[in-house]
Amino acid sequence: MDLLLSVLAFGGLMVWSENQCADIAALVEERGVPSAEATVWMAAGDYTVTALDRPTQGFYYPFFTPLEGLEEAKHTIDFGGGLTPDGLTVNRASYTVELSDSSGTPYAITLDINGPVRVMTAALQIMMVCQVISLICNLFKNAGTIRKTLRPIQELAAAASRLGHADQMSPEELRALAGKLDQINATHLDERISVKGTQKELQTLASAINAMLDRINEAYRSQMRFVSDASHELRTPIAVIQGYANLLDRWGKDDPETRQEAIDAIRQEAASMKELVEQLLFLARGDNDSMHIELELFDLTEVAGEVFRETEMIDKTHVFEGKWSLPVPVRADIGLTKQALRILVDNSVKYTPAGGKIILSAGIRDGAAILSVQDEGQGMRADDLPHIFDRFYRTDQSRTRQTGGTGLGLSIARWIVERHGGWLEVTSWEGVGTRMSMVLPLDSTVEETSPGQKSA
Repeated sequence: MDLLLSVLAFGGLMVWSENQCADIAALVEERGVPSAEATVWMAAGDYTVTALDRPTQGFYYPFFTPLEGLEEAKHTIDFGGGLTPDGLTVNRASYTVELSDSSGTPYAITLDINGPVRVMTAALQIMMVCQVISLICNLFKNAGTIRKTLRPIQELAAAASRLGHADQMSPEELRALAGKLDQINATHLDERISVKGTQKELQTLASAINAMLDRINEAYRSQMRFVSDASHELRTPIAVIQGYANLLDRWGKDDPETRQEAIDAIRQEAASMKELVEQLLFLARGDNDSMHIELELFDLTEVAGEVFRETEMIDKTHVFEGKWSLPVPVRADIGLTKQALRILVDNSVKYTPAGGKIILSAGIRDGAAILSVQDEGQGMRADDLPHIFDRFYRTDQSRTRQTGGTGLGLSIARWIVERHGGWLEVTSWEGVGTRMSMVLPLDSTVEETSPGQKSA
């Protein structure tokens, strides 16, 4: 902007000077070149006209249309200075036009432009000083805004730098630090940063980080519960195996009955440990997204029929009934789907008394594939229902050893169904029974049918 104003001011000065010289040249053309004595008197004014004893010198204006009378004029601009008789330095800016009159006599018109140049220079200096002052004022004014803007980011950065360095903290200290990123370590993930009083963009950032911390906190707590429960589940069979090993060492060498009892118990506990470890590995691969899922098109009723027949063949203590009518096409991993259904059936078998009925049904409802397992078991309490898919959760801890379950089956079934874009529905009445349904997306639009019209 300063450069543009300077160029405009200089251009305006040149135009003004050219017009002044054109007027003077018209007087010279009319009255002739003044004498040397008259030139001395003219020096007291704004210009002088002097005869030249040499050819004209200077430059032409190549880009301007010359004014009348100055078509052949040459120009010189001098911003130099000089010394007064007293030795003081003075600036003398002049604009000189050299040309010839009608008789061919060369002369020079020297216009004193020192006054306008000084005014322009002073104006530019004042403008620059004002801009510097304005810049300094804006700098101090914006410094507060910048600090206010950066403060939440600095808090985020400071809190993030403490993620791996915070010490153990008491609950009181945690509550005192609410509103900021916590001095977070693996056991303190409850603190959040404040989103009040910050700009909208920073509020969004803080909210996103808080949400991320919520997920991290929940994931970490789930992991801690998972490890604790897994350790507890493994400790029991290990203790049993150790006890029977001691029994064998002490009494079983010469007692075939004791030896066989110990072997059977160790075999049973080893099988339970194997099942638990396999389920833990399954969930670990699922959590790490390393589980390979091979999607293929198949009829869900065929999977239901296969699980129905194998369960009926193995378990002779319950009454099984299968109900489905039209094909139910889905695109899923057939092995994982069968595994999820087996978990639901096995869960019903464990908690249904001998002689009770277990019904498998498949069909289409509201544009989705439904595969249900309904039993006549003991049912569940209402306060148990929200937790039945938690890992190692059991509604009846006293029956854990009797049923042989690990508490991981329903967690695995839910993971499988949700990974296929579906969900699990549970309806249970205490003392009446439970119905669990797998809801999966249909492969294509088919006519809706209610599950359970044709017995298997």
